[in-house]
This record gives sequence, C-alpha cells and structure tokens, in this order.
Amino acid sequence: MTILISKEKIITEYRIVNKKMENVKKRSHDMIGLVLAIIIFNSIAFIFTKKRQTTNQIIHIIVFTIALQSLFDHFIEFKYHGYWYFSKKVDFSGLVAHLFVVPPVNIMFLKWYPFRSSIKKRILYIVIWEVITLTYELITLLPEPWGYFHYGWWNLGHTIILNPILFIILIKYYKWIVRKEKEAVKQYERGLL
Repeated sequence: MTILISKEKIITEYRIVNKKMENVKKRSHDMIGLVLAIIIFNSIAFIFTKKRQTTNQIIHIIVFTIALQSLFDHFIEFKYHGYWYFSKKVDFSGLVAHLFVVPPVNIMFLKWYPFRSSIKKRILYIVIWEVITLTYELITLLPEPWGYFHYGWWNLGHTIILNPILFIILIKYYKWIVRKEKEAVKQYERGLL
C-alpha cells in the first residue's frame, strides 16, 4: 500500500509546525519581566531579609495566597476575561505567575507590617504598598518582553479599590494563624496535643 501525501498537505503541515516553533521561541523571550519579578521578589522574601514568620506561617501565607488568587482568577481571568497573563487561555506561563509572584509579595508585606503601631502608621503602610503594587502592575502592562499582564475590561481603578481589601483580608488571616499557633502551643504544653 502506497501512502500519498499531497504537496499542499506537506506545506500546510510545515507552516503549522513553523508557526508553533515561532510561538515557543517568542514565548521564551516574552518572559523576561516575569522571570525578573520571580527572582527579585523571592530573593527579597526568602534570602535578603530577616525571617520574622515561622515556617508554618510562611506555608499558610503561600497556600492561602495561591488559593485566594486561584479562586478569584477562576472567575475574573478565566470566565469573564477581565485580565490575563500572557494569553487568555489557561497555560503554564500564567500558572508560574500565580505560584511564584504574589506569594513572596504577601510574605514581604506581612514581614514588615507594623502590627503594634498606631492605626495611622498601619494605614500609611497599606497606602505605601498600594503605590508599590500599582507601580508593579503598571510595569507588567508594558509591552513584551517586560510586561506579561493584559487588561480585558479590568482597569487600574479596580485594582486601586481591591488591593486594600485584599491586604486587610491577608492581615486578618495572618493574625488568625498566629492566634491558632499560640493556642496549639498552649494545648501542647498542657499535654492536650
């Protein structure tokens, strides 16, 4: 049995493969901003600053951040296309951003948060972090290879409103974890654990 493949079929397949290879090559160059963000944020959070949280607290912050961001993005990013990383599809590049960018930022935010300061200082701290995160978001909106974040119907106004709410949720969650750790220590000392 002889297999005949038309010249047009070969050319079409070649073009498809060639386009896919160009996309792979382009994607590796498009990730410069993301890779830099991952290196900088994780280095600051885990290497270059004094550890203030317990390992348990760090793990809780990371898991909480990924869970909350995934839940939120499931609707805003994937269902309603408010924004997206790299492309509107679910892909590895977007997953990398979810896993390795926001968790270290939240760790840094909590690491330096002035828990025992006046309400004025705590509000000022949140405002400073609002400016930092908005600046970072503006950088991620730059054209590739530096930017990797894209708006659909979402805009900076949504972020300005949402970030302080998310910071407060993060602070409340962290305080709850610290309280639960202290309760567990007391239970352990009394022989209940």
